[in-house]
Amino acid sequence: MEVVYFAGGCLWGVQAFIKTLPGVKFTEAGRANGTSHTLEGDYDGYAECVKTEFDPTVVTIKELMGYFFEIIDPYSLNKQGQDVGEKYRTGVYSDKPEHLREAKAFISERNDYDLIVVEVLPLTYYVRSAEEHQDRLARCPNDYCHIPEELLSKYK
Repeated sequence: MEVVYFAGGCLWGVQAFIKTLPGVKFTEAGRANGTSHTLEGDYDGYAECVKTEFDPTVVTIKELMGYFFEIIDPYSLNKQGQDVGEKYRTGVYSDKPEHLREAKAFISERNDYDLIVVEVLPLTYYVRSAEEHQDRLARCPNDYCHIPEELLSKYK
């Protein structure tokens, strides 16, 4: 198994979508690339993200990127749907340089690559979100989500 972290706006919908994808074995709501190892205190620059454990013999980073781009607006800086702010930026983070190379290659191969504002960076910090955010849409299906229902259930 390998792990990559996807930030695509509010993590509730991102987690609900990613956990339905082929090859994904585990997801966890969290925070990537802030400056703290804690959930306490002021905003520290993190992006809401979904820790994604996947089987690379079933799905590649390039394929995961394709799925990810179905649910984000890759041109929107610090905003997805009604969620606005730096913590709602889009990004892909990993400890593995080859994941970052594959993600960057996916973006650079697109005709619109020069318009895309999705970060692709090494993971510096990861903090698991509070329990109330784990699988939130499964528990509270009427909560706001910027991803349309038909996309959330597309791969179920």
